[in-house]
Amino acid sequence: MDAKKSIEALQFFATGLTEGALVHKLQGQIFKSAGFSKLGQKYIDHFSEEMEWVEKFNDRILDLGGEIKAEGAKSRALIANPIDYIKEDLKIQEAGVDLLYKCMETLKDDPTTYDIMKGYLKDEEEDLYWSQNAVELIECIGVQNWLITQL
Repeated sequence: MDAKKSIEALQFFATGLTEGALVHKLQGQIFKSAGFSKLGQKYIDHFSEEMEWVEKFNDRILDLGGEIKAEGAKSRALIANPIDYIKEDLKIQEAGVDLLYKCMETLKDDPTTYDIMKGYLKDEEEDLYWSQNAVELIECIGVQNWLITQL
């Protein structure tokens, strides 16, 4: 097992996920303030769920003898239009799931980290499927009808 490789992967995802979680929380607040309470709460709750994964990643880093880092988040534009945001977030999710699949190959010699990342991948795939379904539903029933379901 290459602990350094596992620590680097865990830190990479902890940093990226911390940034993404904060964006989800802020987007949720924007959507709630615009009257889309259901959608807003979904993203606010998603923040908490994602931070639980960050905690698991950090715990594993410490178990492996590594040091956790509070690395800077990149600046990201927030998007007031829920439809535009879901489509943009979908692109990020697709790239993230692809990256996770590639990362899994490198963690096979560390079964504990592999299992943590496998659980995270499953969770991310569920999020990806929700976003894909939302986009398909918007196209099927129309923007206004979909937005009504998010009030």
